[in-house]
Amino acid sequence: MDVDAHDKALLNRYLQLLQRWNKVFNLTAVRDPAEMQSLHIADSISVAPFLRGKSCLDVGSGAGLPGIPLAILQPDRQFTLLDTNGKKTRFIQQAVLELGLPNVKVVQTRVESWQPAAPFEAIISRAFASLHDFVTFTGKHVAENGILYAMKGRYPDSELAELPAGWRVTAQHPLHVPGLDAERHLLEIQRD
Repeated sequence: MDVDAHDKALLNRYLQLLQRWNKVFNLTAVRDPAEMQSLHIADSISVAPFLRGKSCLDVGSGAGLPGIPLAILQPDRQFTLLDTNGKKTRFIQQAVLELGLPNVKVVQTRVESWQPAAPFEAIISRAFASLHDFVTFTGKHVAENGILYAMKGRYPDSELAELPAGWRVTAQHPLHVPGLDAERHLLEIQRD
């Protein structure tokens, strides 16, 4: 994906914030800046061409991944970044403030007990849970024709067999992540 100079500068600033906060708050196990670039930033933005809809919920956002990189690249889409961990949501809130991202809202709660004001057209998860749990916990928050986007490493054959009734994979995308020598897939899941 082509990233313009402005967005590249914001992504680099986010990476610097993540590195600085990570030393104190242990937001991610990845410490090396080059690894953070491929494992976090490049991995997050690899899904950007596939996202649809005006509103996107990032469930289990952690340190703001993939939500913050996507919000930088897609300023016309509204992102809600949800996580239960207070130190992580405080970091996300600070990053949103410092990067000037008016299209990002941060929520600290458990997704299964949360009541958003409106359903989302897209819900994405990078490392949240199994496909079964992802669909079970977030399916009630997706709009009628909305899409759940599950970011996975290896193609999750065994997890697909456990998808809850009434849901199906409608598209699958092998992802190429620069600097990452590992399998990556994006699955689109919708109601039957």
